Amino acid sequence: MSTLTIGQVARRVGIGIETIRFYERKGLIEEPPRRESGYRQYGEGDIERLVFIQHAKTLGFSLKEINELLSIRSRPDANSREIKEIASAKLADIDNKINLLKRMQQTLKKLVDQCPGDGPTCECPILEAMEMDDNGGVKMSD
Repeated sequence: MSTLTIGQVARRVGIGIETIRFYERKGLIEEPPRRESGYRQYGEGDIERLVFIQHAKTLGFSLKEINELLSIRSRPDANSREIKEIASAKLADIDNKINLLKRMQQTLKKLVDQCPGDGPTCECPILEAMEMDDNGGVKMSD
């Protein structure tokens, strides 16, 4: 089995060396054995694991969630139901964030439409809305 340096792994996966070291510190990948020279020796399995981590990140999973997915993945008795539950929870979280962003967008659009764009800032409906307390503040659209 050929071994790779941390630089070679970083280039192949498309991430920085410090990112790999960070993942080692967080326990997402095991610290590899070292050569007599002190250089880390990585293998193809490390590359596969790092690619998995990067793909999971692009789907919105946190490092804690990724660690959980990796842990389940490595258990011989694991069932895909566990993975589906985690992914379903992440999907619900993403849906909630999208809904919140849409409400924020609608509210801000209304405020931008109300602002004439000229005149003194003390008459700006955008600033006025941001200065209101919770009782009279901007209500996000439903």
